[in-house]
Amino acid sequence: MSPFSLSSLFGSRAPESGGPAVALVLYTKPACSLCDAMKRELARARVSRPFELTEVDIESDPELLDRFGLCVPVLEIAGRVVFEGRLSAAEFERVFERLATGAKPT
Repeated sequence: MSPFSLSSLFGSRAPESGGPAVALVLYTKPACSLCDAMKRELARARVSRPFELTEVDIESDPELLDRFGLCVPVLEIAGRVVFEGRLSAAEFERVFERLATGAKPT
């Protein structure tokens, strides 16, 4: 697992307040263009609460590889799978804002 920092995703535009960070997990694998596209869209998104994104390489764990196979990227928000394949920044913003209100802090 390799956690992303908010600064690597947002630069100086990271949310500064809004409550505790919401846990995001991005299941990915090396050389995955869809995974790279999802990370770019997450970086473009503007949300009211900070989040902590952890990237997990499914090839490092046989159980995850069996679970997700070719279905990456997969994004969890607060422990709940909400996106597979593609997402837009606007779609992420909408779903994140709905789920983040009941999310447990990271």
